[in-house]
Amino acid sequence: MRSSLRDKVIKICTKKIEQKGENVGVSFYAFFANKNDNPDLLMEVATWWIQQHKLDHFEKAKKIIEMVKAGQ
Repeated sequence: MRSSLRDKVIKICTKKIEQKGENVGVSFYAFFANKNDNPDLLMEVATWWIQQHKLDHFEKAKKIIEMVKAGQ
């Protein structure tokens, strides 16, 4: 995953945790607007989330931050 996308994922997950608490879940759709205005970027995250890591649709934001920071 490109570094700009990693930064965005961390930022959004951190914001969700601040708003809703430590146990908040996110899906990879959380990183995009409700419009499919960047399909390549959406597919990059979907590939990382679904194919590479076989994550469930919703995962804890804290877990995603840890994975991204670890370079997974």
